[in-house]
Amino acid sequence: MSGPGPRIALVGMGPRALGALEALAERARARGIRCAVDGFDPFAAPGAGPNFDPDESPICKLNIPLRDIAIRPPESSGVGRFADWSKAGLGPDDFPTRAELGRYLCARYDDLLRQNVLDIRHLRHRITALSRRADGWYLTHGAGWLGPYDEVLLTLGQPPSRPDPQKADWAEHVAQGAGALAEAYPARELAVAAREWAGKTVAIRGLALSAFDILRVLTCEQGGTFTEEGYRASGREPARILPFSLNGQPPYPKPLTETLDACFAPLETETARFTAAIEEAASAASPEAARAALNAALIPPMARILRSSSTAVDEAALHDWLAQEWAEPGSQQDETAGPEETLDRGIAMATGAAPPGIGYVLGQLWRKWQDPFRAGYNPAETPAETAEALVGFDEGLKRYSYGPPVASSRELRALIDAGLVRLDLAVDPEIEMTGSGWTLAKSGNQEAVSVMIDAVMPSPDPMTLDAPLVDELIDEGWVVRLSEALAAHTAADGGLIGAEGRDVPPGLCLLGRLALGSVIAVDSLHDCFGEASDRWARGVLSRQAGA
Repeated sequence: MSGPGPRIALVGMGPRALGALEALAERARARGIRCAVDGFDPFAAPGAGPNFDPDESPICKLNIPLRDIAIRPPESSGVGRFADWSKAGLGPDDFPTRAELGRYLCARYDDLLRQNVLDIRHLRHRITALSRRADGWYLTHGAGWLGPYDEVLLTLGQPPSRPDPQKADWAEHVAQGAGALAEAYPARELAVAAREWAGKTVAIRGLALSAFDILRVLTCEQGGTFTEEGYRASGREPARILPFSLNGQPPYPKPLTETLDACFAPLETETARFTAAIEEAASAASPEAARAALNAALIPPMARILRSSSTAVDEAALHDWLAQEWAEPGSQQDETAGPEETLDRGIAMATGAAPPGIGYVLGQLWRKWQDPFRAGYNPAETPAETAEALVGFDEGLKRYSYGPPVASSRELRALIDAGLVRLDLAVDPEIEMTGSGWTLAKSGNQEAVSVMIDAVMPSPDPMTLDAPLVDELIDEGWVVRLSEALAAHTAADGGLIGAEGRDVPPGLCLLGRLALGSVIAVDSLHDCFGEASDRWARGVLSRQAGA
């Protein structure tokens, strides 16, 4: 290494920070520059972060099978691919634990330290404010200022949010001694709390991926087991578990095997057409133009896959399905069905026991096109109204594209058959607070509940966060939403774009979920190690060269 490089502060040291550091190290090595990096995060496992805590319960599984984990390390890395590094004895169709992947990410971070290309320090402070001065950026955790830094990168993940009105009412209710209110994670802490809930009725707010982890916490972590015959109770479980959500529909599981998954693979020509379509859609002046561009690329492969599975469908039906999905993202199921019917049909499609429906086919295609989707959208400056349409469409399709393993769906079915889980209250029930907790009611059915677990992922809207640092950036006019429905406005390299007339000083960047709308499909681990990180690293060194 020859010349000194910029001094950089990273706020947040999870997977996205790791991806940014790896990208920076590769570019710094090529230029012969040595950068000093201070990473601020109170969490003890840099690289993994709390979402992939190496000490998390093994019941928490990824929703990605081993065959699809493609977070490729840099060429200089001595760690290798996850599939080669892992000693868990997993097959290509197995779903690793979040903890196992967390240990891998920590190994990647440790390997980066050993390479000694960057001078990296992990400081276990929670940054609460920053200041721009004449000589650079300064940060504080409440006990003096640290700096100066040439660059600050915010990789905050999902900071705590202020409770929504419903949850705020519940918290006040519980504070007065009525019932118990718990968070889904960390799962190992939830498992300890659940020891006191044997024989009680527990409700879960949210019926997405986290609900499956919670179900295992309330059953397997209490001594129960799943067998080929169903669920064998330990007697330490709750008497009843009531998951619910606005639409009450469980997500559709991913195809069971690599062979089944290959049935949904797009052709090279179809991928090329989709890549061109998303680039056109991301720059479209109107949502209508964006929809037209994407529909033209989606319908041919959807029709081809449906025909190959012997599903009779004409293109008019595909147009109608897409029109409804654009109009009301996430509102459709493959057939008009209750939650249990949706669960059973999802298992049947994922195992090849039933032909796939339109939504399932599109969801699997969409999953396979996440990389070109991000590559076409993220560098563009997308008009706010167009961005809202594309983000809504992507979020709605997650019920298909971000589904759980088939094993998780089968576990839910086994718990229903065992009488432990009820889904007849799953669809947006009426909820009344009572002296002992809550009552859930729907269509003449009701159940008293003494424990409520929140499994709803908070909004990325920066205005709703319980984060003093973000509040300060909003007050300065440096964090501004792209629109009321979207998150922070950023440039392609993550640079914050401030309010009109309020230029953001150079070197303040944000990557990840809190920029949803400026970037898209941000909840995937793969996005942490993609082009966004490299664009940021390129921008850092470009600003250094021009200083």
